[in-house]
Amino acid sequence: MKSIKLKQHTKVDFATYAGVIVAFIIVTLMRSNGLLGRSTIGLLVPICCYVTMAVSLNLTVGILGELSLGHAGFMGIGAFTGVIVSQAMLINGTESVPLRLFAAMFIGAIFAAVFGFLIGIPVLRLRGDYLAIVTLAFGEIIKELITCLLVGVDKKGLHIIFNYNGLKTVSDLHLAEGGQVIIKGAQGATGTNTIASFTAGVILILVALVIVLNLIHSRTGRAIMAIRDNRIAAESVGIPITKYKMIAFVTSAALAGAAGALYGLNYSNLVASKFDFNTSILCLVFVVLGGLGNMWGSIIAAVVLYVLPEELRALGDYRMLIYAVVLIIVMLTTNSSQFKSLAGSLSIRQSKKGVTER
Repeated sequence: MKSIKLKQHTKVDFATYAGVIVAFIIVTLMRSNGLLGRSTIGLLVPICCYVTMAVSLNLTVGILGELSLGHAGFMGIGAFTGVIVSQAMLINGTESVPLRLFAAMFIGAIFAAVFGFLIGIPVLRLRGDYLAIVTLAFGEIIKELITCLLVGVDKKGLHIIFNYNGLKTVSDLHLAEGGQVIIKGAQGATGTNTIASFTAGVILILVALVIVLNLIHSRTGRAIMAIRDNRIAAESVGIPITKYKMIAFVTSAALAGAAGALYGLNYSNLVASKFDFNTSILCLVFVVLGGLGNMWGSIIAAVVLYVLPEELRALGDYRMLIYAVVLIIVMLTTNSSQFKSLAGSLSIRQSKKGVTER
């Protein structure tokens, strides 16, 4: 039985990887043949970032079963950390785009994971609505802290000022000749050398899927799902609740940080207000619509729901109205199909029970 389940998981996982690779090949061919418009091409990297965000958040919401509303905060940490790393390497003579992009995403993931760990220490002792409210507060705090940063780089290294009272300016960084201001407080990161690519985005999606799916099917993943299904029972058999919740939370934060780094390096100008409560809710919608614990569903939902508003932009004021109606219809359809599936399984159980009693 275990081998059968293992084979089923393996087939589903490989189908997910294959689906992402096939989509990448199709989009690349369409792009090379001029079948994609300029606006659509501009959406490719953000789509990859939001797909990674949806997959990572599904680990917390779908697999762990905890509602987190501060995911955009980790994305913001990764975005601005990645921009700082990339620009600092460029100023100091490292012109290799793949190396700078990898370093930015890796260090962005590390910083987001560290913040995820620090936030998780007090937060993960809470449950339900309390955890959601506190993660929401942390996400907003992170956004405000980024807004207070003044960061520059020159040959001597990084110059950082935390402008908490608003009285400092970029001149207070005292940059040497040839230095560059990277983050200008509320103005955000300006003049960023954009190096993000669709290929890097697809690789990031595949890495996120490998990490999340292997974690789910591991012993750690089974412990995390046991906590989700019945916390008391899991604790009674000796599963350390806080430890496994922290593993899921930090892993999710790290992947969000990597996605944020890629996102930040896709735009020459970036402000902290981009990573607010609305972005966290958008990622949560991707997860819920795609199905809790369903990674392939999260991928499809993220792509469709991110592209749809842009494709409807020609409709003007009716764009968001149509978008909202589509969301409602899809949610009703999804819930209806899930109800039918549940009812079917219950009827099968009842019939088996009747046969057994006879």
